[in-house]
Amino acid sequence: MDGIRYESFFITSFDGDVLGLYDYLDELNHLACLLSELPQGEIEKFEAALHIGTHTSSVADIINLAENLDSFEFYPDIESEEDLGRYFTEDLAIPAELKGYIDYEAYGRDLSINEGGHLAPGGYIVQTGTVKEIYHGIEDIPKEHKVFSMPRLSIREQMAAYKEVIDRSSLEAERRHPEMRREER
Repeated sequence: MDGIRYESFFITSFDGDVLGLYDYLDELNHLACLLSELPQGEIEKFEAALHIGTHTSSVADIINLAENLDSFEFYPDIESEEDLGRYFTEDLAIPAELKGYIDYEAYGRDLSINEGGHLAPGGYIVQTGTVKEIYHGIEDIPKEHKVFSMPRLSIREQMAAYKEVIDRSSLEAERRHPEMRREER
């Protein structure tokens, strides 16, 4: 979000529990705030970590992933197993006459398999530590990251509010498109 508090939102599509909509938007906004604070290199690491797919089953998982980027090593611009093999043999004292005999692709493939690494768009990423559960739920969202800081309504109050919105929208539609009177036909 852009930091401005709007009085209304227009959501074109939502898949899930309507009563949990506010929590879902607060979580998404919290994630957006966390990501907006990251430097570009960390954003690239985050995008690569998403491609691993192990901590992506919910918004809460993705928030925890963003909070645990220090548990990953990211090597930008490595696009293939051959690139990976060449990168990790750069610092080795291999005589120049032997470098032509090294199968960099096979070495890179073995490294990737042994480390559990992943070639992702933008580079190679490997998880080096444990992803800790820092975010447990909406109670962990700072107030400044919440979209809705209104008090929670009971189900009865929510239903009454929904009915009011539906009634208002129906009246508005009637004002915009009144039925044609018989004499106008």
